Amino acid sequence: MKRLVVGFFTILVFFTAIVSSGQTHSSVSLDNEIYYILEQCETRGLCSKLPPVRPWTQGIVLSRVNEALANAAKGSGRLGDTERRILESFRDSLGNTGTGLDLRNGSYSGSIEIGGTGVELSGKAGVEVDIEASSGLYPGNVRYGAETWVNTSLAGDIGRHVSYGFSFSGGIIRTPREKLGTYHSYYSGYTNPPLGGAYQDRELDTYSQPLTHFPYAYRKKWDSSVYFFNNLSDYSSWPHDFAGVYGMGAEVSGSFLDERLFLRVGRFGRDWGSAPAGTSLALSQEARPFLGIEGFFSPLPWLSVSSLTGVLEYYNERGIKTSSMPNQNAFSISMLSANYKNYLFVDIGESVVWPKRFEMGYLSPITDSFFYQGNVGDFDNLAMFANVKARFSGLGSIWLSGFLDEASIQGDMFILDRTMISYHGGLQYTLPFLSFASIKLTYTKIEPYCYTHTTIDVPWYREPMEEAYTNNGVGLGYYLPPNADELLLRFEAKPWPRGSAHFQYQMIRHGADYGSSSVDGSSLVSELDPDDRNGNPVLKKYFLHDGAYQWYHILKLGGYHSFNIMGVPPFRFTAEAGLVFSQFSNIDGPANSGKSSPYHMIDTTEYPRRLGVVFTLGIKIFPK
Repeated sequence: MKRLVVGFFTILVFFTAIVSSGQTHSSVSLDNEIYYILEQCETRGLCSKLPPVRPWTQGIVLSRVNEALANAAKGSGRLGDTERRILESFRDSLGNTGTGLDLRNGSYSGSIEIGGTGVELSGKAGVEVDIEASSGLYPGNVRYGAETWVNTSLAGDIGRHVSYGFSFSGGIIRTPREKLGTYHSYYSGYTNPPLGGAYQDRELDTYSQPLTHFPYAYRKKWDSSVYFFNNLSDYSSWPHDFAGVYGMGAEVSGSFLDERLFLRVGRFGRDWGSAPAGTSLALSQEARPFLGIEGFFSPLPWLSVSSLTGVLEYYNERGIKTSSMPNQNAFSISMLSANYKNYLFVDIGESVVWPKRFEMGYLSPITDSFFYQGNVGDFDNLAMFANVKARFSGLGSIWLSGFLDEASIQGDMFILDRTMISYHGGLQYTLPFLSFASIKLTYTKIEPYCYTHTTIDVPWYREPMEEAYTNNGVGLGYYLPPNADELLLRFEAKPWPRGSAHFQYQMIRHGADYGSSSVDGSSLVSELDPDDRNGNPVLKKYFLHDGAYQWYHILKLGGYHSFNIMGVPPFRFTAEAGLVFSQFSNIDGPANSGKSSPYHMIDTTEYPRRLGVVFTLGIKIFPK
């Protein structure tokens, strides 16, 4: 396999032909702002329906960009001069079919014919350098962080229907946190079974959010472990000091039946659902990449079926062998999507985290996993989800999403911890006086224990298996932890062709996952007691009224500007700065008492009040 990859690269670098085609079916990174821009075009009716499964391919992005430009030219929708120039820039970059070395953009393109078959093999190799400095200024506590990444990529086509892509990144990073205390995976006072078994309470260390970034905004970019330079065999799960890291991605994808059938295998980030990018409760772009096989079939313009099965990766928290033993999990998700005249969009789906085995029912997209589990035994972590979005042409959109992990259908079901649900709703209004400008308001609630699962004995493994809804220590769904909610207001615009600006306010409230008043079910490592789930007073939820809660108020302003100066490689300067105010509320009685108690704001050594200033500065050379 290594020889094949090296051979591919050698051929593409040293041999070129006259004609080269674009990377039609290769994915466009979820970090690319084209997702936001095309969602704005869809809202205005400038382009046809966008696929509910992301990442989109370069071919899909290019077709929608051309569609928006053509419709605006025909008078079917409005595009300002700046907006038109932005779309034309994307069209030119994605449709570039030049060959040879392009030092200006840090890339090399070429193509050859495969052995007289008439099938063309094309490729484009590129490099990007990403440097960021960050800081968090708190009273008596100043923290600094830094990241430097060198990202390389190789992508191309094999004929008309198949594309490929490879990427590899290496970096040096430092992202400090502080230890807050410890947390019980069950709850304080839980009694372990006398004969042992899977249901064992663990006391785990709890750490703060990265202090040099805004709370819940830092995105883990590295794979596996981090490697400290004083000892390369000293690998760890977090870069509290400068450490070397790496990340890799790969995909092979194909489009058939006049682009109605799309198949893809690879390791990359994903985001599923008709709601705007970054809001998915079931599979979010904030999740870590994993290797999976994916299919998308759209037999009718208004109907599609999506399916994905992949292998999840462990979190190196307790050593490369110990941490990986109970994390031998796979993940499957399927989704049925429909829309009515491109105004009403509906998704219905299900997902399952399951210990790795050859389980045909979960591998098959035509089998209902929820009912199938009844045929093979209750050993897996199943969930269901739904999205509904309404689009108002030229004005904006409104949406509502729900995720059901587990529930007990009875009178007091909504105060039982075993009703593990999350929901998200929002609206986005298109502002007509600035280019690609919008204002978004959302509310999200993640109930206690949602995305978690009790460690369980399964017939195929000697060790109890951990089946939380996570990959490599990061949640697969929304970025908030369990027992949290968020109110978010965001303004975003692209007032000039080479730049962007945004302003955002967030209020986030989260049950304390450390200390004397910690609330059970407030962490992704939480485990719901399997006994007496309907009667145990500890296993009841009273948001804000059952223990200590951390309140964040976050204001931030940021943007970027791209420079294209003759004789200098193109680069992009980014900046973001803002305030973080954190405080705790608590009740007078003990936490997890099973009753609702009044709360009040506090400021103690254990749960302090704090105001901080956070800022980041970055530069990208050869930005893609």
